[in-house]
Formats: sequence, C-alpha cells, structure tokens
Amino acid sequence: MKIDLHCHTEASADCLTPLELIPTRCLQQEIRIQAITDHDEVRGAQQIRQMVHDDPALELVIIVGEEIMTTQGEIIGLYLQERIQPGLSPRETVDQIHEQGGLALLPHGFDPLKRFRLKPAAREEIADHIDIVETYNARISRLRWNEAARQWAAARDLPMSPGSDAHLLADIGAAWLEVPFQLVETPQQLLNCLREGEPTGKWTHPVQAYLQKQWHRLSKRLGIK
Repeated sequence: MKIDLHCHTEASADCLTPLELIPTRCLQQEIRIQAITDHDEVRGAQQIRQMVHDDPALELVIIVGEEIMTTQGEIIGLYLQERIQPGLSPRETVDQIHEQGGLALLPHGFDPLKRFRLKPAAREEIADHIDIVETYNARISRLRWNEAARQWAAARDLPMSPGSDAHLLADIGAAWLEVPFQLVETPQQLLNCLREGEPTGKWTHPVQAYLQKQWHRLSKRLGIK
C-alpha cells in the first residue's frame, strides 16, 4: 500500500479539487493512507474522513491534518481533533499539535523558493519537537532540497514522509511511500510504518506545475472539460 501525508482540497484557498473526488483518486493511485492537509483548515479533511467512514467500499484511511502558518513559516499537524489557529509561534504551534495527541511534520523545509517554508532558525529551534520530516515533496523547486531534508532527518533519526503537495486532482499520487499492507490507525502506528519504506515520487518542475494550475483554473471558469 502507498502513503501520502501532504494533500490539499477546495478547503484550501489555493486549490479547487472537490472533496468528493479525492477518495476515488487515492484508490486509483493505490494510496491507502492519505493525510488531508489544507492551509489553516481541517473541515475538508473531516468531511472526507466522514465520506470514507460512510462507504465501506472505500478502503482508505484519511488522516485529518492541517498545514498551519506560523509566524516563521508552515508546519503540518496530523491526527488533529480541531483546527489550530494560524499566526502562533512555531513552538506554540507544535505544542498545540501535541496537546491534541497529534504529530508535527516539517514540510518542504529546505527549499529557499518555497515562500512559506519554516525559516531555518525556527527549524533548528524546534528540531527536538518535530516528529516527521517530509523528505520527498513532489512540488519542490529542485530535487536537491528533498535530499537536504533527508540528510537532516537521518542525522536526527526521524521518520521520513512523502508529500504530493497536491493542489490538483491529477497531482494526487505524485509522491508516496510504499509498505506492506498493515493497519494504521494511531500516530504511533504511522511512525512505525514510515520507517519501513523510502519516500519517493514523480517531481514536476515548478514552472510546469504553475502553468498546469493556471490552466485548470481557467478551464474551470470557462466550463472546459
């Protein structure tokens, strides 16, 4: 089975992917564990989790997450019970994630062209409180930044994760970690599972990704299918 821990929906201001299309797309891509991590929002993830719960044919685990804007850049929270307010310090944000029993994930943390990456000083300040490091982001500006994240995580013996960082339906499945089929229902089970595989994916040049996104928005506005 495949795992992806970074994905957006129409609940994010910069994404138009309808919630109801996501479960089928995940299964088509052989993803069985998908974290929904909208910007500063959890309602989309909660609604998709309910859809999956209500349909036994959807053999999919949805993790409720949020890509949270701190005062120093973004941090992802997984296994959240409720929305975490943006605008807190990185340490306050991580503390709130952990207070909910969740996991703190560092996304695209080494790419200087990611406008909202967590700033390096903040990253080092909270390094001991990070649970997972995203070491393959399919929307990174250069693949070497994924390698930098991998080395940082390896030096600290932290679990590594994939992130499609999907903002289009077609992007879902662009990054994954493949492991033997197993039950993953708790944060600890996820951490154990991540250590069994190697994050990988299909990288898209950021210019191409931007053009695809703009075409999708235009075609949606014009009703082009």
